[in-house]
Amino acid sequence: MKAMIFAAGRGERMRPLTDEKPKPLLTVRGRSLILWHILNLARAGITDIVINHAHLGHMIEEALGDGSRYGVKINYSAEGSALETAGGVAKARHLLGDKPFLAVSADIYCPHFNFAQATEVLEDNDVWGKPHPLDKRDMAWLYLVKNPPHHPEGDFALKSFSISNEGEPRFTYSGIGVFRPEMFDSVSAGEIVRISTLIREYAARGQIGGEVVRDEWVDVGTVERLEALNKPFVKK
Repeated sequence: MKAMIFAAGRGERMRPLTDEKPKPLLTVRGRSLILWHILNLARAGITDIVINHAHLGHMIEEALGDGSRYGVKINYSAEGSALETAGGVAKARHLLGDKPFLAVSADIYCPHFNFAQATEVLEDNDVWGKPHPLDKRDMAWLYLVKNPPHHPEGDFALKSFSISNEGEPRFTYSGIGVFRPEMFDSVSAGEIVRISTLIREYAARGQIGGEVVRDEWVDVGTVERLEALNKPFVKK
């Protein structure tokens, strides 16, 4: 399985930190956000990685290189200006291939997430002669988390491994999911489209599966959240 790390966002809410450094290179507990993902993916045996970038993207390439020092192979998809997540996938389709791929947002912190669990969720295999709930013919499989304080209303409802736009209980999309490439057929290269738009379209058709994970997870979307993560590790 290949993985794509979304790293093209400007990080407006993280200014002034992101004026001179791309958000994925901001440091959490002694390591950049994006490097946490790369090392975690490598441990799971996912070593073919695509990274899209826009704002100060050359700094990401300079910091990570071809990935060989981390045991992975990195291909970059440079965007003149950020195309949002689905637009980023559309531009990078030639790098991702025709099999389901893992996608993860660079600006989340989830050091203990087991990426290996994502490698078979969209496989169409039967278990004991019956379809396993993790092997349904969904277009995507999302990992959800308990709603954080800054997003109490959540994003999606989940019932029996099926994600819906409406209903209860509701959870927050973690920024980690597995997607079939054909889900992005309607998006042209260069088009600005959010992946959440496609997710909601396919969820309305009953074609999005998912599950809740309980691992440590933080959406590092503000300077305050970044400081809170680093506070115990700041030397006095």
